[in-house]
This record gives sequence, structure tokens and C-alpha cells, in this order.
Amino acid sequence: MAERSSKASLLIVFLIVFIDLIGFGMVIPLLPIYADQFTVDEHGLVIGLLMAAFSAMQFLFAPLWGRVSDRIGRRPVLLIGLAGSVVFYGLFAVATVAQSLLLLFISRIGAGIAGATVSTAHAYIADVTSLQDRAKGMALIGAAFGLGFTFGPLLAVVALPDEAGVPGPGPGYAAAGLSATALVLGWFLLPETLHTGKEQKKRQWIDLGALGSALSMPSVGLLLFTSFVCVYSFGNFETTLSMTMKNNLHFDFRDVCKVFAFIGFTLMLVQGGIVRRVSGRIPEGTMAALGALLEIVGFTLLVYVTDHYSLATFLGALAVIVSGFACITPSLNALISRRSDPAQQGSVLGLAQSVSALARILGPMTGIPLFKLGASLPFWTASGLMAVGLVLVLVAARRGHDFAPAAGAH
Repeated sequence: MAERSSKASLLIVFLIVFIDLIGFGMVIPLLPIYADQFTVDEHGLVIGLLMAAFSAMQFLFAPLWGRVSDRIGRRPVLLIGLAGSVVFYGLFAVATVAQSLLLLFISRIGAGIAGATVSTAHAYIADVTSLQDRAKGMALIGAAFGLGFTFGPLLAVVALPDEAGVPGPGPGYAAAGLSATALVLGWFLLPETLHTGKEQKKRQWIDLGALGSALSMPSVGLLLFTSFVCVYSFGNFETTLSMTMKNNLHFDFRDVCKVFAFIGFTLMLVQGGIVRRVSGRIPEGTMAALGALLEIVGFTLLVYVTDHYSLATFLGALAVIVSGFACITPSLNALISRRSDPAQQGSVLGLAQSVSALARILGPMTGIPLFKLGASLPFWTASGLMAVGLVLVLVAARRGHDFAPAAGAH
């Protein structure tokens, strides 16, 4: 009965994250297009700041949401995040009608605060899965991301009002509606998991001591740094991808959305269909190292594509890169979770989300200037960073062990 309840909870949180991320997937490919309409930005700095605003809020708020969820429960935090998505995606649509860069920034900042609750979704999965099934559960969130990034850009193509691909308010309103659907689903169907047989430690609202204790656990700090390097490498790639397609490969806006849909489909297929199946049979460290190797190969292929364009090679390189990322992300999250105190899952996984957000902040701020200097420079940088990430993965996997309570602890 408990196993059946756990599977039902996983299905519900998967559906909620998936529906909400469809809206996110609709907005992201079009965001630079909107910004380009509303401002003159020769060096891409304003667009870089706009792209970084969402991640900056995740960096600030993911640990806070994690600690709040440890105190009041996972369910209310997830519902608050969904309600925020409804409001700020709606504001995004209003900003496109008013052609207001200020409102666009406010909407992305608010959406980042609301979206930071994804760390609570990770903690929710940690609550209802065993150590052996933890990586499979984390891959489920990755599959939801993949599905959202598959169907979101495709719906964005439909929402574009004409063949020229001039964006309108439709994607913003549609994203708000999808988040509202996820909110209703969560309100009626999402159970609380925090108190399912686990005695929670009483802590202050903002407990820096608990975070320090988490970082002192064997290899957790090293794993967080490894995650930062790997996501930062990927951020240099994903930030400049749409610019590469538009400026160097001469794709139109609809084609850009279709490529993002292809990326999402690949992520869904690999993370949901392959990684989940082999998790438990292949150690997380080995899976993450394989992912790093795949990304290095993919980034090198993209360097070649920038000078010798071939659609088949371009799509193949993207598939290899995304497959590598699909292997790395759930594996590192699972390792961090396994080596952390179960009573601090929200805090530690929130910190992991914050580390990833910091990497995504730096990605646009370095990737775009590098792109202005040379189209292949962001990809060379991403490849070099991922080589460092591979070494860190191998070292971190060998160090540390699963969390074990101190002798005499209850």
C-alpha cells in the first residue's frame, strides 16, 4: 500500500511540474525576441541581464524555499510557487502588449522567485523514494523538464501570429493558463509528504548553521562545486544557442522554437526513458562521468558546425550534448541527496538548486560577450569547463558515502 501511495505521489508531482514547465518552455525561446523588440542592445548586455534575472532569483530563493518546506511542508510551498507562476506569466503577456522592458524584467524576476520552488519538488521526491530508487525519482523531474521543453516551444510556434514570427501576448497568457491548471491539480490531488514517518528537526526559519553542517558532510561540498562547473559549462552553450542559430545559421524564429522542441524531446527520451531504466544498475558517479564525456564530444562538434554547417551534424551535436546533460543532472542530485541528512533534504537540495542557478547567472554574462568575440568561443569554453567537470565527478564519486546517523542518534 505504501509503495502504491509513493507511486501515486510521484505521478502527481510529475504532472504538476510538467504542466507548469510547458509554460516555461513556451516563453524561453521567445524571450530574446521580445527583448530585442523593446530595446536597442548592440552588445547583448541587456538581453543577458534579462536571461540571468530568472536564475538570479532562483539563486536567492531556492535555499529559502527549501528551508520553508522543511518547516511548513512541501505541498504549500509548491502551491505558492504555482500561484506565483500564474501571476507573473500573466504579467509577461501584459508586458508584451505594453512593449515595456521594465515589466518584462519584473515578470522574469517574479517567475524566478516562483520557479525556485523546483527544489521543493526534488525534496518531495526524496521524501517518497528509497535510496536505491532516488536517482530514478530525480530523473522523473528531468523527464518533466524534457516534456515541458518539447511541447512548450511547439505551442509557442502555434502562438506566433504570422509567418514572420512576430511574437504577441498569446504565449504569456497560455503559460499563465497552464500554470493555473497545475495549481488546481496540485490543490486537489497533491498530498503532503514531509511527515510520512520522518521526525523533523526543529530549526530556526533561516538556519545557516544547518547549511554549514550539510556542507561538512563527506563530499557534499565537492559535489555542489562539481554541479556548479557542469551547469556553468552548459549555460555557456544554451545561452548563445539561439543567437548562433539566428546570426550564423540563419534560422527564423519558428525554426528556433522547433530546435528547442527537439532539445526537449531528446532530454525527455534520454532522461525519462534511458537514465531511469539503468539507474540502480549503474553507479551515479559512472553515469555522471559518461554524461560529461558526451558533452565534451558534443561541444566539439558544435565548434565544427559554426564553420561547416550541416543540419544533420548540428542536430546530432545537440542530441549528444543534451544526452550528456540528462545523465549528469539526476546523478549528481541523487548523490547529493544520498549523502545528506534526510531531515535536511529541503535545505541541501535547495542549496544545490541555488548553486545551479548561480551557474546559470554566470552563463549568460560570459557566454554572450564570448559570442560577440567569436561564434565558436562559447562552445570551446563549455568543452574546457566540462573537462574540469569530468575530473571533479570522478574525484567526488570516490569520496564520501551515504549518510549514516551518528551512533546513538535517534
